[in-house]
Amino acid sequence: MGIADDAVEIRARGWRTLAALHGLIEAELERALTVVGLSVVEYTVLDALDRQDGWHMRMQQLARAAALSPSATTRLVNRLEDRGLLTRVLCVDDRRGIYTELTPAGQQLYGRARPIHDDTLERVLTDAEQTPELAPVVRALHGTPVASA
Repeated sequence: MGIADDAVEIRARGWRTLAALHGLIEAELERALTVVGLSVVEYTVLDALDRQDGWHMRMQQLARAAALSPSATTRLVNRLEDRGLLTRVLCVDDRRGIYTELTPAGQQLYGRARPIHDDTLERVLTDAEQTPELAPVVRALHGTPVASA
């Protein structure tokens, strides 16, 4: 195996490790957020909208924030709108533009969900740091220098 092949394998191993950590985190968050009736992607949308500090987001921005296709974003927004958690607003400058924003009920639910999300994330990362294969990625997430091999 040549140097280039080694580099490819190192990147592939890193990607597999990152994917494993992501899967672990997502599974635990899904389980924890059921207490408030949210999925991880629903929480992600509420979180993205809450971070707008009272402003709204265009649907394309929301799709990027949630890592969803435009059609999946529309379906998700429809479901959350049906639950009264967010609303759509037409752009006054461009009638084709649609914004999405949290309703008071959405803000309240997000307020209940955020501590659950944050506590679960912290717990999972603390546990994952005890796994030798995952520890370097967790340390990188915390901004802790990673020792080179």
